[in-house]
Amino acid sequence: MTTKIEAEPKVVKRFLGYLSPFKLPFVVAILGLLGFSTIDAAVISQLQPMIDVGLKDADSNFLRIAAYAIVPIFIVRGLFNFMGTYTLRWISSQVVMKMRQQLFEKYIHLPVEFHDHQSAGALISKVTFDTEQVANAAGKAFLTLIKEGAFVIGLLVVMFYNSWQLSAIFLIIAPVVAIIVSVVSKRFRKVSKAIQKAMGSLTTGVEQAVKGHKVVLMFGGQKLEADKFKKTNNHNRQQTMKLANTQILSVSTIQVIASIALAFVLFLASTPSMLQELSAGVFTTIVFSMIALLKPLKQITTVNNEFQKGMAACASIFEVLDKSEEQDSGTKTIVKAKGNLIFDDVSFTYPTKDTPALKNISFAVETGQTVALVGRSGSGKSTLSNLLTRFYEPDSGSILLDGSPLSDINLKSLRKQFALVSQQVTLFNDTVANNIAYGCDASISREDIIKAAEIAHVSEFVSEQKDGFDTIVGENGVTLSGGQRQRIAIARAILADAPILILDEATSALDTESEKFIQQALDELQKSRTNIVIAHRLSTIESADLILVVEQGEIIERGTHAELIAKDGIYAQLHQMQFSQS
Repeated sequence: MTTKIEAEPKVVKRFLGYLSPFKLPFVVAILGLLGFSTIDAAVISQLQPMIDVGLKDADSNFLRIAAYAIVPIFIVRGLFNFMGTYTLRWISSQVVMKMRQQLFEKYIHLPVEFHDHQSAGALISKVTFDTEQVANAAGKAFLTLIKEGAFVIGLLVVMFYNSWQLSAIFLIIAPVVAIIVSVVSKRFRKVSKAIQKAMGSLTTGVEQAVKGHKVVLMFGGQKLEADKFKKTNNHNRQQTMKLANTQILSVSTIQVIASIALAFVLFLASTPSMLQELSAGVFTTIVFSMIALLKPLKQITTVNNEFQKGMAACASIFEVLDKSEEQDSGTKTIVKAKGNLIFDDVSFTYPTKDTPALKNISFAVETGQTVALVGRSGSGKSTLSNLLTRFYEPDSGSILLDGSPLSDINLKSLRKQFALVSQQVTLFNDTVANNIAYGCDASISREDIIKAAEIAHVSEFVSEQKDGFDTIVGENGVTLSGGQRQRIAIARAILADAPILILDEATSALDTESEKFIQQALDELQKSRTNIVIAHRLSTIESADLILVVEQGEIIERGTHAELIAKDGIYAQLHQMQFSQS
């Protein structure tokens, strides 16, 4: 509990750090809002002379001056309002833009382990919903706090100037209001955190249903998804209503307290001694000021809601921003590796698992050789590629590239040594050409892209498109078939021209005819590279220099195709099973 209380001032201080580059605009905004509120208070202050001098004493000159002055005063008031409101909105938009940029850049620099345990919906919600709460804190909250706060002070000055005896009641109710605001603030923070979590779940639910729309339709899961969303949606509504309930009760309580003060003033004004001292103008000014105080007091209480929601959102955002980025201890830079790989007694367990994914794995791959990994799903084959590209670090043992431990090599240059084609193809909502050339430097020409596309048989279906290589493929290639997406991924790997090629079920989504062409291209591509091939179809790896049969994270068989067939073990059984089915 102590930690939370100590952390809150730190969150506020850190949030204010985002505002520090805008000191000058902030001063302009404050001056504008103070000018706006001062004019309002000044207009109310003129009620007393207008009644006592203008009306009671029938001073037509005073009323005429007031008539001439009112329009220019309100023009100036409008200019002050624009100056303050626009500047604060500009500051809040700058703060939110910076936060969103920081969050996005943090996401793309965080390790794979972080993203493996976070839902995309929750992360998106932080960039959209949470930052919007911060915008309200930076803009709306400060706007109301300064404008209404200055107006309250102005009204109190007017009241005390006209009659300190009647106005002194506010010295009594001010501490009571402060206590209510303090109690309500804690409640707002707690409920706001729950709302942010609920919004993350809500976004995740929508994202899953939209992305899995075909599965939902195919298996008749509409009611199941609707019920799940209804439950999440209702939870979000309940949290929002808790916040609204707290806000309404706090505002009503403060207004009741203010009304008690007003009643006390009226009662005090009714006493004979006060009736003799008070003029009609003074009494009207005091009562009008007290009534006018009700709205800003309500606004200030409401703004506390916005500010607390903003601070809860800030805490959520700062939690991500404080996460450690992917560690890169490597200092060695490689331009182009030879492709010699050694796994030396490597073991690895995923952070959230108890069972090791790999146990004491050892094998070597010479430059230009092809090593194939076969085995059941979940046996640990794909984990090897995760370790090669240092998405994860081994728990024990070492992996060497051309004699150097992977941990000694700079991450950026290490990953440039690998071209990865997996069964899960990721395409961006961009053109076919840009997807093929993704990550390549500016020296890559259009001709290079087309050449890679031809080798991977991408040109065959691209030529049918109206915009050719400039065709937008949609989010994750939604407009393409599975085989077409995989061909683009293969073209991307061909263009990368990396010395080591990792093929993780690279032809799994292709039809028989396409697979034949692609396999020919891959065979040609593999001649000058070191290749790690993960495959279910054993027919595609019969020519591999070394085949490793992996079972529950261990290598249980190794050898060439002929040697393993001769052993008549697991590999031979798998081969016979696939051959008999074909």
